[in-house]
Amino acid sequence: MPEGTYFQERDKKTTMCGVVGILADRSVNQQIYDALLLLQHRGQDAAGIGTMQGDRFALFKAKGLVSDIFRTRDMRNLVGNAGIGHVRYPTQGCASDNLESQPFYVNAPFGILFAHNGNLTNAREIKERLAKIDPRHTLTMSDSEVLLNVFADALAHETNGKDFCPEALFRAVGTVHKIVQGSYACVALIAGHGLVAFRDPHAIRPLCFGTRTNPNGRCDTMFSSESVTMGRLGFTLVRDVAPGEAVFVDTNGTLYSHVCADDATLNPCAFEYIYFARPESVIDKINVYAARLKLGQYLARAVAKRIDVHTIDCVIPIPDTGRPAAQELAGLLGLNYREGFIKNRYVGRTFIMPDQATRKKSVRQKLNAMPVEFAGKSVLLVDDSIVRGTTMGQIVDLARQSGATKVYVASTAPRVMFPNVYGIDIPSCDELICGHGEDEGEVARRIGADDVIYLPLPDLTRALQDLNPEIQKFDCSCFDGDYVAGNVAV
Repeated sequence: MPEGTYFQERDKKTTMCGVVGILADRSVNQQIYDALLLLQHRGQDAAGIGTMQGDRFALFKAKGLVSDIFRTRDMRNLVGNAGIGHVRYPTQGCASDNLESQPFYVNAPFGILFAHNGNLTNAREIKERLAKIDPRHTLTMSDSEVLLNVFADALAHETNGKDFCPEALFRAVGTVHKIVQGSYACVALIAGHGLVAFRDPHAIRPLCFGTRTNPNGRCDTMFSSESVTMGRLGFTLVRDVAPGEAVFVDTNGTLYSHVCADDATLNPCAFEYIYFARPESVIDKINVYAARLKLGQYLARAVAKRIDVHTIDCVIPIPDTGRPAAQELAGLLGLNYREGFIKNRYVGRTFIMPDQATRKKSVRQKLNAMPVEFAGKSVLLVDDSIVRGTTMGQIVDLARQSGATKVYVASTAPRVMFPNVYGIDIPSCDELICGHGEDEGEVARRIGADDVIYLPLPDLTRALQDLNPEIQKFDCSCFDGDYVAGNVAV
């Protein structure tokens, strides 16, 4: 295997998660909990909170939803004015292992609590390196624990385990950037010293920070995967953490920042805007809801080029992420917009279910069709993406069972043709409906639709750049096979 080459494996941990970190003048346990509730869409398998009081940590983590995990007794034990939290998305091979819930902990140097969103593409190589040159051994198969140990080892080297300062911390993060490949947005507590957050040199996974003035007149700081958490907790969004940047807040509330990577470039994941993030969030200066409206505008053009829109009786979204694009598309094409599917709010997002069997069962539990909107009609269904095709095939079947005469499907994402190795559970090519180059006609045949319309990849880029022209390139690797962090083979 060539050095730094990544191959998608069945037991590999490919996780999309949510992270949060707060340093304030009072107890932060409830604030971390509230933030995790707002990030629950990013992970429904497990959650954890770690807090710091002086140089002492408290930690609780378990499988399940945030609201189900933490009891009053657990929250009372989470004392401290600084803390981090994590929600985990269920994945093949690790969803059942509570040991892999985050935050993770190492006792040296200083003591570090650590949470990570993303995926390393050279984790195996790093793990072997750690075993040879340093007596650090991981307890799990999680690449997040590997990343923590790389960070801890680098920090120990830069500080001799005792001489902590922000400059040494930044040098340690710089070492991480040189060793680690892939995507990572991280928050960490360093016992007795403060809270740090850093982002990979391409800023693939989102991470932002905000501040608020506390009653003592000092500044509290918050880091989060999404800006939606800021306003709800009384923080004002300052900005996104820059590519390759580390931001450190000491126990006095003083903030330090430094770009620790050479040749850092902003290449955020396009799938965050298409599907994963909440619509209220702003990621790298792009409002997610505005992005989905833009995608609908460009998708309308693609639909008009491929089918006779005058034959369409109504446009129906697949709730919820397909709704903004569907509304915009219908308006631009002069078509009726209808809500044809009712969503069961108590079923999790099917895209992040741990396996195919669970996803198939969940679709029928999640959506109910209203025959009045389908009977005798030619309908255009609008969804955020078509990945495996299993979910959409069942949705098309629901539409036909409800009396639709024709069913067209439009996707705000281009054809998903390659695995996503940077932290979204988009599987091997063999599991993708377009994994071997299948065109629209073949996809339509497989899912039982009359036709399928995909948003062209150039239009996806244009739509997002309309909202932030500063971003020259997005991570679109699952669409074009161009892995921005390099050294990936699939």
